[in-house]
Amino acid sequence: MTPEPRDKWLVMYTRTLGCPFVSIAERVLHEYSVTYHPLFIDRDPAACRRVLEWTGFQSVPTLIVAWHGELEPISAPTPLVRGTSPQGIDRGDMLTEARDLQLITWLRKHGFITQGVS
Repeated sequence: MTPEPRDKWLVMYTRTLGCPFVSIAERVLHEYSVTYHPLFIDRDPAACRRVLEWTGFQSVPTLIVAWHGELEPISAPTPLVRGTSPQGIDRGDMLTEARDLQLITWLRKHGFITQGVS
């Protein structure tokens, strides 16, 4: 029996006080009408622990592709060398502190953007 396909969703780990990378992500997601589920690491200790575990830092935004309703990546992120910045590194179902084109490329790879670059 073939399992039923599950819908993916985009989760953005962020914080209430913005930063340049959060501004980039919000602008790109708005520009391409990509919906996402925000989790604020400064309000949610479990979310903060996950980001620290995944990145080694409180790096935001950390975007993940998850099964709808879940808060962890579909597949484990590619490991980082301890102390290495996760900035802009495509880790499969995870991307942290990306620049515009890095984020657009990653979103397109995961099917959240289907149109060309605007």
